[in-house]
Amino acid sequence: MKAELHGSAAFQWRVMGRFLVFASIVWLMAVALAQGPATSPKPAATAQFGSLSTDPALKNMFEGKVRAEWEALKNKDRKAYADLLADDYQGVEVDGRGERNKIQSVNDLSDTNAFNYTLERLKLIPLGPDAAFVIYEVTMQFPPKAQLRFSRVYISELWVKRDRQWKELHYQETHAK
Repeated sequence: MKAELHGSAAFQWRVMGRFLVFASIVWLMAVALAQGPATSPKPAATAQFGSLSTDPALKNMFEGKVRAEWEALKNKDRKAYADLLADDYQGVEVDGRGERNKIQSVNDLSDTNAFNYTLERLKLIPLGPDAAFVIYEVTMQFPPKAQLRFSRVYISELWVKRDRQWKELHYQETHAK
């Protein structure tokens, strides 16, 4: 009986200890949130990063690059497609074949059967002065005699600026309904 009480007391102390840790974390978070930011952001950093997300010209430039990418795919234009990709490019498509490098992706162009495409909801997310994350949806239309006529995918692309040129570093497709 004494061992049971001893075990029960130990359990109560563990529960009480965990509660005190949890309460302390909640209290620290509340204090931190109440104080707000300790310093205001530097104006240069705000302008530098803000320009990526609010600059319509930059968003239009990325939309143009994405459209050029899809035109190259549609037209099986290996040179135009390769020019958009970084040398260390990696891409993952919905076909389940895994990650591909630049050479594999360019060589796979001959297997592409996209007849037409529609881009929607392009978003540009700044990651710094030399990096950007582009998200969009595309609906691909396949030739009239194809078994599958349409496919919609959600796409995320990581673009980096190298030698003053924007290149696509990573590409990821996910099926969308």
